[in-house]
This record gives sequence, structure tokens and C-alpha cells, in this order.
Amino acid sequence: MLTSGVNELGPDTVLEILTKVRLFHEFNEANDPYGEHDFGSFEHKGEKFFFKIDYYNADETCGSEDPSDPSQTSRIMTVMLANEY
Repeated sequence: MLTSGVNELGPDTVLEILTKVRLFHEFNEANDPYGEHDFGSFEHKGEKFFFKIDYYNADETCGSEDPSDPSQTSRIMTVMLANEY
């Protein structure tokens, strides 16, 4: 999912941002203490961006009881401008 603020940046910038998300590897003990790799932040052209993965039940109505079980979990990533958080 992309927030409206990200979408408004235009298709070329969105592609650049999604490439940064895909290539993101700056996880460490401070920003990823559980090793889940479910949140990241980076800068692009002077703007700060966040991406976050949420774990929902299969119906996407509430949190998953077992996020590690793909049969009962939908993972949804949201990419946003930091000021939209």
C-alpha cells in the first residue's frame, strides 16, 4: 500500500522509493530488535520515508493470532512519508 502523499509524488519517484524499500538492508539491533525486518526508514531527495509491515488475520479485520503462519496471516506493507505516520 502507498499513502496518498507517496502517490502524489508521481510514478517515477514512486518507482525510486519502492526500489529503495526493496533494497533496504540497514536493519540492526537498534531499529530491529526482534529481527522481524518489518519496519524501516530512509531518506530520498530530502524527504524521510517509512515502510511498515502489519500482520492481519486472513480476513484483514484484526491482528493475526500467529503472524508466522501464512495460512492465517495477511501481511500488508505500507510505504509512507514520515510526516504521514
